[in-house]
Amino acid sequence: MSVFGEAALSAFLELLPAKLLDSVLNFVADYRQVHQQLKLWQSIFPEIKAVLNHAEEKQIKDEGVKNWLGDLQDLAYDMDDILDEFAYQELRLKLQKTQAQASSSKVRKLIPTCCTGGHFSPIAFMFNAKMISKIKAITDRLNSLNTQRSNLGLSEIMSQGTTSKGNKPRLQPTSLMDGAVEYVGRANEKQEMLELLKSNNSDGVCVLSIVGMGGMGKTTLAQLVYNYPSIKESFDHKSWVCVSDDFDAVNITKTILRSLDADSHDENDLNLLQVKLEEKLFGKRMLLVLDDIWNESYSDWTILRAPFGAGTKIIVTTRHQKVSSNVDSVKAFYLDKLSHHDCLSIFAQHALKARNFDGHLQFKEIGENIVRRCNGLPLAAKAIGILLRTVTDHSEWEKVYESEIWDLPEDPCGLVPALRLSYHYLPPHLKRCFAYCSIFPKDYEFEEEEIILLWRAEGFLQSKAKIQGKGLGNQYFQDLVSRSFFQISSEDKSRFVMHDLMNDLAQSVAGEICCRVEGEEQQKFSHRSRHSAYVINDRCPSVKKLEAFYQMTSLRTFLRLMAPRYRVFYLSNVVLDDLLPRLSYLRVLSLGGYEIYDLPDLFENLKHLRYLNFSRTGINRLPDSLCTLYHLETLILRGCSNLKNLPSKIGNLVNLLFLDIRGANSIERMPSGFDQLTKLQTLSNFVIGEGDGRLIRELKNLSNLRGNFCLSGLENVNGQDAREAKLNEKLGIDGLELQWGPDLENNTRKTEVEERVLDFLHPPNKLEQLIIKNYRGVKFSSWIADSSLKNLSSLKLRNCKNCKSLPSVGRLPLLKDLSIIGFDQVHKIGVELFGENQLNPFASLEIMSFESLPNWKEWDTCEGDEKVLKLPSLRELSIKTCP
Repeated sequence: MSVFGEAALSAFLELLPAKLLDSVLNFVADYRQVHQQLKLWQSIFPEIKAVLNHAEEKQIKDEGVKNWLGDLQDLAYDMDDILDEFAYQELRLKLQKTQAQASSSKVRKLIPTCCTGGHFSPIAFMFNAKMISKIKAITDRLNSLNTQRSNLGLSEIMSQGTTSKGNKPRLQPTSLMDGAVEYVGRANEKQEMLELLKSNNSDGVCVLSIVGMGGMGKTTLAQLVYNYPSIKESFDHKSWVCVSDDFDAVNITKTILRSLDADSHDENDLNLLQVKLEEKLFGKRMLLVLDDIWNESYSDWTILRAPFGAGTKIIVTTRHQKVSSNVDSVKAFYLDKLSHHDCLSIFAQHALKARNFDGHLQFKEIGENIVRRCNGLPLAAKAIGILLRTVTDHSEWEKVYESEIWDLPEDPCGLVPALRLSYHYLPPHLKRCFAYCSIFPKDYEFEEEEIILLWRAEGFLQSKAKIQGKGLGNQYFQDLVSRSFFQISSEDKSRFVMHDLMNDLAQSVAGEICCRVEGEEQQKFSHRSRHSAYVINDRCPSVKKLEAFYQMTSLRTFLRLMAPRYRVFYLSNVVLDDLLPRLSYLRVLSLGGYEIYDLPDLFENLKHLRYLNFSRTGINRLPDSLCTLYHLETLILRGCSNLKNLPSKIGNLVNLLFLDIRGANSIERMPSGFDQLTKLQTLSNFVIGEGDGRLIRELKNLSNLRGNFCLSGLENVNGQDAREAKLNEKLGIDGLELQWGPDLENNTRKTEVEERVLDFLHPPNKLEQLIIKNYRGVKFSSWIADSSLKNLSSLKLRNCKNCKSLPSVGRLPLLKDLSIIGFDQVHKIGVELFGENQLNPFASLEIMSFESLPNWKEWDTCEGDEKVLKLPSLRELSIKTCP
């Protein structure tokens, strides 16, 4: 069983009992047979959960226990699917009841005949023979596993940590270096660290931190600096402590004292130890290395640091960015991959006892290929080099090149344990999130929001605390970044990647639960597989390449990842008509980038869906059955340029959190029903069609909106409707675009009406970015230059051809980017822009641009008053197409 399975089980067995409580049991209360079965499930859960730690430890040597855990994992997924069906039906009936109450004349049309009897009874579909058979089968499996639990001798124990799971304790590195090896790379970092250590510009303790993933060379860099000849002359004392995962202030302080005085008597009182250490360091210069810190407690760090004064310099190595932050580093050195040349040198020294391949040309090509697979990780180059040190057969080198690092027969440097250790110390919720990312191919670049939406759809963002949605997902994601599981892409700083060996680690711990289809190979997957992504480079992939998915009838993730070579791919109708309806347990479905025009009515079979992505497809309509996806949380229609309408019953999607229609420019109006989507957090655009001005009032209920939001079609709105939108109450919105139609010559558009609409679309005070386009008013609302918009950093005013003057935005204290485009009636720019009697206008402005002001004749910079126009932060001034 995979480690992912352990993490998934731990999470499932925490959450499943909660799902069985009040809601579901009440829902089935009138159906005694089902109620009894679920009560039995509820009673057995604690017995099985109690032995999970013991089972996870015994599976190392006991195949029977390993199989038991695999079966339990499968059962947990199947139970979750059943309970999710109950939740779906309960939500459906609740929604229909609400609609019936709102329109009593339509009761018989809205409520199924099976629910219109004298007392409430769940619908026939829910409790037909097939469903009851499923429930009984799960009960039988649960009873069987509970019986096996006793036969396998599993009992309740506390988790014993790493060493009890059959692993030897890691041999910790010391300050000494291998004199037979020439150390390469990190020259710039080493030089800068030496200069900082020799400087005398610190009033207190000076801390330098070295941060990076396991195997990146943090300890080696610390050793290079610690043993540098001139360092010995710069300090009276040096001490090296390998802290690792056991952050014990008493033992660490004892080790430091023994390095200063070999005859130091052992004490266990931290106060006595620290007083003694402070006395010994008085007036002395000290260099201390704390290697491999994992503890993220700031409080523990401040206690440990107490005895050290201004003469102490400390080097900390860690895998966690949070540790680096806690220790108040003067400088943090984030180690990236080594160059191919340096890795090649490390590999050659250990494999061939030489600095390069000049004397071993027969191994040069295969050696370079092996090193490329190390992807800049020095410990990997060293580990595989040592493995090949006595191997002279070229075919054996080929075998190593073709193997995964996890499959190699030996691991002389502890590379695999070094990487696995990072995973081992993750909390269960992060283990599950990381292992899930094994579905992404190597070098795949992803955005934070993309991953968070997927995690949420899979049910990974569960917390007993009140943190919800993106806040919790962001916390999980940043925790993995901080621990070096994810790294910022070198190609695009807004995206992230996993190091190749981290990707391998994810695959290793995920096991058969996660899989991916890529390349030309015909692949087979386990029936246990639940999450899958596929990358197909053929523009017209054959159905045969997707045959693997027919085995995976319990699949939860069907994620198509974009390949860079083609913008559009063709998809056989067989997939839409035959394959997808079989995958009825999907939570995630992505068909982005396919040349799909018509969607079959397949969504009634996909009631578990939480995430649906049709971005950059050619679809022109969405089937009505999409509105039966009551669990749906994410709907991505970005770049669907042919799509003309959203489904009319969109108000049924009461769990919808994220709706992205950017680039779906053929949509001319929103349907009614958005006032029912009270959980909606991200809405890229709300389009008001002609005659639909009142629909803007539906925004009143969407108090959870946040991020960037665009209101378009504002020429169809009047002031009273705009007021009812309550835009100023949407406190989470930080980017707002207000967009009127481009036809400013339309006689039906009234200047006074548009001015009034703008007045009432006052945004929340925390707004950071504002765009106003195609506004027909003569003047701007006073709120645009109001000092209450103290966070506004970007303002773009475009194509407001009737406006005769500009708003006094010089008053905005944090405004950094100001863009004025298409103002035909502006003749003069001066004090009205800077702000009358404003002593320090545009204090933060960095970029100012003017374009297409055909009648601009005068720019009054108020040069006579030295207090007025300074523009102290301006970096860029652009004036285009102006007289």
